[in-house]
Amino acid sequence: AAFAACASGKRRIRKLEVVAYETEHMLLPYLEQVYAACRQLCESAGVGFSFEIHEEDFISSVVSALRGDLFTRADFEPFDATILNPPYKKIRSDSPERLLLREVGIETGNLYSAFLSLALKMLREDGEMVAITPRSFCNGPYFRPFRKLLLSEAALRRIHVFERRDRLFGDDAVLQENLIFHAVKGARPSRKIVISTSLDQGDDEQPQRVVPYEEVVRPGDHDSFIHLATDDLEQEISRRMEQLGRGLDDLGLMVSTGRVVDFRAANLLRDKPTIGTVPLIYPECLRNGYVTWPKPGGRKPCALFLARETGDLLVPVGNYVLVKRFSAKEERRRVVAAVFRAKQAPADGVGFENHLNYFHQDGKGLPVTLARGLAAFLNSTLVDLYFRQFNGHTQVNAADLRKLRYPSREALESLGSRVGGGFPRQEELDGLIREELLDMAEDPKSPLAPEAKRKISEALQVLRELGLPREQQNERSALSLLSLLDLKPDTPWADAGAPPRGITQMMEFFGEHYGKRYAANTRETVRRFTVHQFVQAGLIVPNPDEPERPTNSPNTVYQVVPAALGLLRAYGTSHWREDLKRFLADVETLSKRYARERSMRMVPVRVAEGETVELSPGGQNILVRKILDELVPRFMPAAKAIYVGDTGKKWAYFDAVALEELGVKVEEHGKMPDVVVHDQKRNWLVLIEAVTSHGPVNPKRHAELKKLFYGSKAGLVFVTAFLDRKTLVKYLRDVAWETEVWLAETPTHMIHFNGERFLGPYEEP
Repeated sequence: AAFAACASGKRRIRKLEVVAYETEHMLLPYLEQVYAACRQLCESAGVGFSFEIHEEDFISSVVSALRGDLFTRADFEPFDATILNPPYKKIRSDSPERLLLREVGIETGNLYSAFLSLALKMLREDGEMVAITPRSFCNGPYFRPFRKLLLSEAALRRIHVFERRDRLFGDDAVLQENLIFHAVKGARPSRKIVISTSLDQGDDEQPQRVVPYEEVVRPGDHDSFIHLATDDLEQEISRRMEQLGRGLDDLGLMVSTGRVVDFRAANLLRDKPTIGTVPLIYPECLRNGYVTWPKPGGRKPCALFLARETGDLLVPVGNYVLVKRFSAKEERRRVVAAVFRAKQAPADGVGFENHLNYFHQDGKGLPVTLARGLAAFLNSTLVDLYFRQFNGHTQVNAADLRKLRYPSREALESLGSRVGGGFPRQEELDGLIREELLDMAEDPKSPLAPEAKRKISEALQVLRELGLPREQQNERSALSLLSLLDLKPDTPWADAGAPPRGITQMMEFFGEHYGKRYAANTRETVRRFTVHQFVQAGLIVPNPDEPERPTNSPNTVYQVVPAALGLLRAYGTSHWREDLKRFLADVETLSKRYARERSMRMVPVRVAEGETVELSPGGQNILVRKILDELVPRFMPAAKAIYVGDTGKKWAYFDAVALEELGVKVEEHGKMPDVVVHDQKRNWLVLIEAVTSHGPVNPKRHAELKKLFYGSKAGLVFVTAFLDRKTLVKYLRDVAWETEVWLAETPTHMIHFNGERFLGPYEEP
């Protein structure tokens, strides 16, 4: 459907032939309705449209076509384009799907990469693919064959990353970061590739970067990892890691996966260490940079019985660095490392459970100073942030750890000499990394990437603890708070300031100090969905230098209020909690205060006899109230409200049954006008747009509304409502013919953009 909309809009395609696969029988009638609508849309634009729906398994069908079976059409031609949201599910190596895929040279372990591989093979040269998938294929050995296929047969052109793991496919329990990619089959990699980001599918902010292709796919990388640095900070992190320059081979080190698979060795597991057992280390034993064994109150067995079959499961006693293969969702770092010390094992061997990776020298332990330095490096914010550029899930494979770049052995030992019996706090650890491993003198203007990420994380925590609504608990709001406090990455919270700043100055601060460069048109998003809420919550005030200045003035500035500044300077100190409690006791949580004030300012509107709804304050809802209180009673006294929109919650009132009785059924995401009323006496369905900051019923919107209300048994009337003539003048050239205009300041008159239909005297001579 999206492709049909684009094709009909550009009018450069003569005919669109769609081949679709769907195995869910219940969905087929709806799919046919969608394609019927696509045909109507295309044909209205002079584009031919036809479709085939195959109610069959995509894998078996395409494999048959690729093999040249009897089911293949004689006139089959490769496709020009494919767009897909493939299913996500692991497929066993002995499954029918895997056997089919091997027949056409595809080796992959997940349905989504199988669908992508087959779709790619069905494309012609220069054919295009757009797909939304989990990000997991970007790294690790599991998807190496698929990456090899994708990158050898196609060139990536653009990638969009959704940064929240819990939103896009949360209902399907796919808790990974997701992305959309665009690739062209048979094309040579371009010099540049576009990477954009958003929190989820409803986020209007989409910062984007244009980067060299080799920064995404490194030349000569045997594993073909795909690196996604989504902003300047992440690019600086990548630069610093690459600057370290050593691989594990250079250090004389190796990393392997723990050999003990507990359910296969169930008869050897012991709850307590006794004579004839050796230590068994689980991920739960890793704590604060070291291994705690036996763990008090641990839920897992802590020992392995020595028997003939135990030998292959053990490694010699020594100092090892262990890394969790799966980090918990609540953990702040993806890479969690700890040192296992030789003195902890009262035996000749030790077992590492399969959910751990371990670093070693030819199967033996490491010098303790080297082990401490390596664990400190792996636990750094620098490594964590770099790791996330190619890993969009919580799994840490040994192959991922081999892909990292490491400092020299001497540098790691120097770092390890500064780590004692207890690991330092994260901030202190990152400071040691900077001092010991990073050459800060090379580029003094480079952003302080790990520090910046940590500061953003702290600002997010502040917003949560202040009780800001969830919509303001995001990176945009965190950056806004930091800019209004003049907090650079290396500025302590105790030194926070309160400079008056406008939106443009704030966004310049984002880019200069935090590497986040939003498009200029994001200013309105920052103002409406962050700064406005900060003002309402009492954190900041507009125009402290000139309170009478209009907020829409280009000279408008905002400043943190003294009470909030005093509190925020205490963040990270021992008395933060007490100060926060006192602050919130005075003002309540900001979200509750904001909600109460918002509720007090709600705009009541009568939509039917004895029925009233409350609209959010501000915006166009004042005009919506005037439409229902003045326009409708004057010009359509027999009309009843069908739909009333709200700037805050969109569907304030909707009589879907009444609309369906008129022959119209709209989906929830249809682009409804602000007010819809039915004049029952004249059988008119009146579609009204309330214009305060957005446009009127222009020719494009006129066509959209006719399409949205297609099939209506009532005649359609299109009205644009303005508050006053001044606003009308701004949009006059955009108003479509065959529509009406109403001004709230002169409510007894209507302006008809209808030409000769109303030409003639208003009074007889």
